Amino acid sequence: MFDILETINQRPEPFQFYTAEDLWTDEHTSMKMLEYHLNESVDLSSRNKEFIDRSVKWIVSCFGIDENTCVADFGCGPGLYTTQFAESHADVTGVDFSERSIRYAKKTAEQKGVDITYYRRNYLEFDTDRRFDLITMIFCDFCALSPSQRKTLLARFYTFLKPGGSVLLDVHSLNTFNRREEAAIYERNQLDHFWSPDDYYGFLNTFKYDEEKLTLDKYTIVEPDRTRVVYNWLQYFSRDSLQREFEESGFRVEAFYADVAGTPFSPDTPDFAIVAGKAIE
Repeated sequence: MFDILETINQRPEPFQFYTAEDLWTDEHTSMKMLEYHLNESVDLSSRNKEFIDRSVKWIVSCFGIDENTCVADFGCGPGLYTTQFAESHADVTGVDFSERSIRYAKKTAEQKGVDITYYRRNYLEFDTDRRFDLITMIFCDFCALSPSQRKTLLARFYTFLKPGGSVLLDVHSLNTFNRREEAAIYERNQLDHFWSPDDYYGFLNTFKYDEEKLTLDKYTIVEPDRTRVVYNWLQYFSRDSLQREFEESGFRVEAFYADVAGTPFSPDTPDFAIVAGKAIE
């Protein structure tokens, strides 16, 4: 038992393990994640409906989205943004590796009579000959990626953009990192059966990596017939560190905002958004 607890409480190296796809493709957890996405009153897998509506209105205005605009949303989930982009007459593509979310998004598009191209893909491996005026990645998905994964993704974004096109994404700020604390929590059926419909014991270890400005929520789920470990990494950024990553990938940083609804940037904001463009060749 001592050795088991030692393993549960062991701190891995930064991004030593990566299990994000397991979270989104497991039959039960993907169902729970979709439930969170569709809960319009809370900011869990997606932001609340009021914010999304306000965000889309600003994005459509800021980037002049109309029938001549090609938009791609990476990590599109159940289509909360892509649907509204299509209703603004844009040519829309959505990419996500949750089969359940993509099915829901396709059904919504059919019900609303809008034409959206959806791909069930890991966006780190996604490729296309299409070129876009705007690429979005919303709800801080960028923060879950390792430095090498972020570099790969930004290179793909740069390739996918038309000359003069833009990327809009949001990240967690260092203010949020400074408020995070290390913890070890043990709970039966942790998160109200989030990990399984059957009984289990859940261990949550939260680790902070001060030098890397990184946190890990390490979930160990002990069931009668198996033990799983899920690693939820989150990278935190300053404006300078995020700008550096984009510029190293060839982008021109155009603006920072407090969120993807165009709120003016504040040094006290918990998250912030970046707009970065591809130079006209």
